[in-house]
Parts: sequence; structure tokens; C-alpha cells
Amino acid sequence: MALGEGVMNEPESAHAPKKCIQEAFDADEHANNLTRWQQEYDQLSAGRFYGRLDEVALATMQVFKEHTGQALRQDCRVWPNALWLGIPPVCAGSRINGQALGGDEVMCRPGGHDFELITPAAFDIYGLVVHLPTLSAAAARQGIVLDECWQQTPRRHVGQDTLSAMTFLLERLLMRQPGAIAEQLHQDILLMALLELLQAERPSREPPPSYAHRKEVVDRVKRHVDEHLEGPVTMDALCQLTHVSRRTLQYSFTSILGISPLQYLRLTRLNRVRRALRAASPSQSVTEIATYWGFWHLGQFARDYKQQFGECPSHTLNAKTP
Repeated sequence: MALGEGVMNEPESAHAPKKCIQEAFDADEHANNLTRWQQEYDQLSAGRFYGRLDEVALATMQVFKEHTGQALRQDCRVWPNALWLGIPPVCAGSRINGQALGGDEVMCRPGGHDFELITPAAFDIYGLVVHLPTLSAAAARQGIVLDECWQQTPRRHVGQDTLSAMTFLLERLLMRQPGAIAEQLHQDILLMALLELLQAERPSREPPPSYAHRKEVVDRVKRHVDEHLEGPVTMDALCQLTHVSRRTLQYSFTSILGISPLQYLRLTRLNRVRRALRAASPSQSVTEIATYWGFWHLGQFARDYKQQFGECPSHTLNAKTP
């Protein structure tokens, strides 16, 4: 999914740092709470969603801790001319661009490019985004030459001591009491820690040769589903589309997304119905929206929807954000 261009090309040169805490009970509402990012979240696990975001904005950096209560598929894009590092305290069950994250790895993506995250239920992650000219200038002052592996590979190995030190700094900044902070001091400390982290020499484990083919199979299905939004898609049609067997199709999805093709199709349609209900006009009904998205058995749809999101579709429609 192309998320479009970012809304910020340069950071504000001078503004008061602020700490912001936001809570949400809808996955997309939570996704939109992160400043300057462009995101869309699909809920994968069943139950009522809860998300919390603790964020501190500095002049040329963004620091946050994100908690998400349900398993998600996330389409993300960081603001341009920036670098994002994602540090989950527990990596199990998380994937970036279909690659499973190891216990001694962090996520790493340049701004202005789409990427995909799969995160498990009850997931926490620390995030640090830095303006690239600021990072480059700090490296030059210290005589450090940074490699550019982070532009190609979404995972990066980090020593445990360095990882613990960075997590400690982020936690102390985010969990402090509200009030004025010495912005330049905090920014300089974080930059020093970030430069040490980015100097890691040990390469991340390379994905197996079959990864590229499996990823392309999944991406081709995603593109097809995006182009055929309203109608159901059969497994036979997907096999013909991707020129692979059912077994290969199944393995591609479970290894890249952690769910089967049928689960992906069902959850994608349910999440799109939820977005449509939250954005509906006063004249639209649950029946109209559900049938548009191919749910013809309305009783079963209502049961599936409530199981997935923890509320009836009529409640979502009536409680939508104005």
C-alpha cells in the first residue's frame, strides 16, 4: 500500500519539547496518534483494542514508546529525510517486511519509504526517529563514518550492553514527570548512544534464498486484493494469480505474515468494514456497508465482527469519530 508523501521535510528549528500521552480503543485511531507518521493498522487478533503512546518531541528527534494490546499488521512510513530505530523489549512474534526479528536485533528504516510490521498481542516498542542531517553532523564532529546498511536491511544487530543503555535512556526520558527538560542535553546524549548503536559491525542474519519469492507471492496477493476491494477472492484464483500451489501459497503467507491466506482475506475485509463504519455518512447503515464489502450473511458477519473487535458493528457506526 502506498501511503503517499510525508508531511514534514524539515524539523522545526526551535520549539519547546513536550511529552504527550495518548490512549485509543481503535487500531487506526491509535496509528494516527503518532506525530508525523503515516500509518494504517489492521487488527489480527480478536478482542477489544487498546493502545497507548508516550511521545516526546525534540527539535530534530522524536522519541516514543508504543503499546498495542492486539496483534497487528502495520503499514508504516516515517517522515522524510529521517532514520527510525524500533527497539522492542521482547522480539518474539514480530516481523519487519516479513523478516522475523531476533533477540539481539533492532528494526531500522529510512524515512519516506513504506514498510510493514507484524506485531503480536501485548506488544511494546521504543521508537527513535532522528533528522538525518543532524545525525550526519554529529558523526562528522566525532570523526565517525557510518555505514549505510540501514538503508537496505530492515534489521540490525546490536550488542546487548549497547541495547540496554539505549533502552534505559529512552525509558528515563519518556517516563519522567511532565515539565521542562534540558532539550539540547537530552538530544546530545541520545545522539551519542545512537552513533554507538549504528557502529555495530556484526551483520544481521541474511534471509534465506526463498524469502524473496515468498515475499513476492504475498505482495502480489495484496496488490490484487487492493484492486478488487469489494468482492471475495477464492484460493484457486490466488493460486492462478501467483502461479504457485496451495501449499506454497500457504507457506508464503505463514512465513511472511504469520497467518494463512484465508485469514488474511477475512481479516482484511473485516478491518475495511470497520474503517468504513467509522467514516460513514449519517445516511449509511451497517447492512449497506457490510454487503458492499461482500458480507452477505449479516447474522454471521455481526458475530464475526463482535468477536474480532469486541463490539457490535452498530456500536462502531454510532460511536464513530465526527
